[in-house]
Amino acid sequence: MGKVERVVFLSLVLDLFAFTIPLPLFPRIIEWYAKRESSDPNGFLSRTLSFVSSTRALVYQPTSNPQRWDVVLLGGLMGSVFSALQWFISPRIGALSDKYGRKRVLLLTMIGNILSGLVWLKSTTFATYMLSRIIGGLSEGNVQLAIAILSDVTTPQNRAKALAHVGIAFAVCFIIGPPIGAYFASRPLPQSITASGIEFNVYAVPAALTVVLLTIETIFLVVALPETRGKHAQSVPKQTAANGSGTTNGAANGKANGATHQTSRQATVVDRIQMLKTLQHLHFLFLGVFSGVEFTLTFLTFDLFDWNNKENGALIGSIGIISALLQGGYVRRALAKVGEGNMARRGISSCAIGLIFLTILPHMVANHRTVAIRLLQAAAACMAMTSATVVNSLTAYASIQCDDVSVDADTGKVAEEHPELAKGKALGKFRSSGQLGRAIGPLLACASYWTFGPSLTYAVSAVAMFALSSKMKSVTKRRTILSTKSE
Repeated sequence: MGKVERVVFLSLVLDLFAFTIPLPLFPRIIEWYAKRESSDPNGFLSRTLSFVSSTRALVYQPTSNPQRWDVVLLGGLMGSVFSALQWFISPRIGALSDKYGRKRVLLLTMIGNILSGLVWLKSTTFATYMLSRIIGGLSEGNVQLAIAILSDVTTPQNRAKALAHVGIAFAVCFIIGPPIGAYFASRPLPQSITASGIEFNVYAVPAALTVVLLTIETIFLVVALPETRGKHAQSVPKQTAANGSGTTNGAANGKANGATHQTSRQATVVDRIQMLKTLQHLHFLFLGVFSGVEFTLTFLTFDLFDWNNKENGALIGSIGIISALLQGGYVRRALAKVGEGNMARRGISSCAIGLIFLTILPHMVANHRTVAIRLLQAAAACMAMTSATVVNSLTAYASIQCDDVSVDADTGKVAEEHPELAKGKALGKFRSSGQLGRAIGPLLACASYWTFGPSLTYAVSAVAMFALSSKMKSVTKRRTILSTKSE
């Protein structure tokens, strides 16, 4: 791992640690605000919960404790709002980083993240808490800029291996962050602070920990991260045949993706822009389905098994652990042989198989509860494989389309990139498409779950995943080689 890669990985760990700390607190935060603001029927939270309850009642009437369902649904809606803001801002953050530099824009987004944490620390009303989430949604740029930075300093041959560190950081932090957040949620602020009479959020300690982590990350980036915009890592030339032809995308993008490409037949700019659009479309559809399935798992375990938060946390934690092990032990090693496109296809197919297990599961609960739990565990393992492979592979596949290694014959300098292929902007659009899927998917999945039931919802999702897998097969056969200056 190179110096820049180490810096990016450590900053991601700090950033995602701070991001995952409040995740298990959403339902309890909403309940705390509901108790504080219950006396005001015209308050922001009361009107929001009333809207959620009315919308839920159109498709589902729970037999008991409807308020708990509304709180869970509102938590999901808050996540959708965050993703929608990311969909809006990601391309703009990427374009700014192309113009002003990755490091400068990243530090600006860090200031926004710290401000979001400070607003949460002091938020004593639901409206101010939502303000902190909005600021955070508009400021979160660490992940996409980390991908752009890694794309700046790596070659197509080792790109996917470097980007696997992003997935590993996600997996590790989603395992550690939520339990840490739950632990510090029970810790009070020091007496010296509460004695001042200043009122803080009920979960001020996790909020303060988030601010501290983000501040440390910002200082670390100022000191350790160099500017990478405009830098081009040199590809290691591969042995060529006697006729002078050879592969340009290395093992990860040559035969493994369905074709051996020659340097004399380079993909055009139009081809690569079209490939990026195709990958954006696949990213949107995949995360739309996958994020919906993830969100409804909580309803499934609560509805059919009557699991509590601890049991649900163990299930989600197991998915994270398996995903981290797969990324570190399998994905990074196999990508060079398998290729980004085929690796993504394997993950999508694994998700489809997991959804088949979930389709069968509800019919087994009444008479074969042990079998139903085994099916849930098998589905979780399949989801872990999906988490470990698809998004990282698609991201690496998209980043390769952005490479412009054209060299001017007279000056020997790298030619200017096409505006649509500039890494920051192109990868920002790619991430934006996925965030739109994350914003829409849980809402549609919940509506389907409550209207048609879990079996039909998961069966339709499985068919959608198999269709995406088929589409991915055709994509991997298309040329994804680097553009060079036409002769």
